Amino acid sequence: QQGDRQSMKAIVNTAPGCLQWQDEPTPEPGPGQVRIRTAACGICATDLHMIAGWKRTGFPAIPGHEWSGVVDAVGPAGNTDLLGQPCVADNVLGDGGEVGFEHPGGYGQYLLTEERNVYPLPGDFPLWTGALIEPLAVCVRGLRRLRLEDRSSALILGDGPIGLLMLLLLRSEGVRHIAIVGGRATRLAAARGLGADQVLDYRELGSNPAEAIRRETGGPVANVIEASGSTDAMHVALDMPRPGGKVLVLGDYGLSQACFPWNHLLHRELELIGSNASAGAWAEAVRLATSGALPLDRLVSHRLPAASFEQAVELTRRAPEVIKVLIEWEGFPI
Repeated sequence: QQGDRQSMKAIVNTAPGCLQWQDEPTPEPGPGQVRIRTAACGICATDLHMIAGWKRTGFPAIPGHEWSGVVDAVGPAGNTDLLGQPCVADNVLGDGGEVGFEHPGGYGQYLLTEERNVYPLPGDFPLWTGALIEPLAVCVRGLRRLRLEDRSSALILGDGPIGLLMLLLLRSEGVRHIAIVGGRATRLAAARGLGADQVLDYRELGSNPAEAIRRETGGPVANVIEASGSTDAMHVALDMPRPGGKVLVLGDYGLSQACFPWNHLLHRELELIGSNASAGAWAEAVRLATSGALPLDRLVSHRLPAASFEQAVELTRRAPEVIKVLIEWEGFPI
């Protein structure tokens, strides 16, 4: 069960801003664990923060929380029926740490996770598309917390993968009019192709973006999703709901703090809802992904071999045409 592989390749975050292609010992699963042979891993904006250096994780570390792969080995007394099973898994482990952060992730050729966290995938499901299931789970959890009641309208601030996945989910839930605001032509074009009724470039909204958006969309909306992580966008988000409307906050704002009139929230009876990570949403995300109901493959703009990680990371940082970049490990069908 354990195989005879003594070492593996890994993209290791060795110092702030530094990634290196290294040989690392192949991990061996302990009780309750399985070893995954990584197929594909998405590069996330959170990875870029981690690589740059932050308080949460030190060095060396192996990033990668948007992964898919195949169960390669199981721990003592583990479920051998899982061997060879294509899968994804909830990244949160029993010690509270996460695969791709405190624990080595999909930037390695192999990784360990917990058997109980594994979600099998159909054998004919493209594993590279499976790397989108983690961010999809984040959005599924966010949509649950939003508790859609009024399906007349929604506004999404942010045209990154999370914003586009929320667009797909809102459309699948029957929201009748969806507008999205972003700043990259490729992503806004993708949003239109994925079903957005209106796409707006924030750079063209002038000095009062909330007023401009209301003018373009026909007024306040029932649901606002802030998925950009921009403090300026948060101010717009709070200005956009109709009385009794909801604002779902999915972005990461670092150390930024809020500054708005509390009576605005009170008098308009707004709901301000935060949603973080993907707890409890994996089963539904896997079901949606494998059903074919959502065209996840259309969010993947670049697929590169893992050995080309420097190019992949640079594309994610700077290329305006990027939606989602994947690195792929050798040995899996294209």
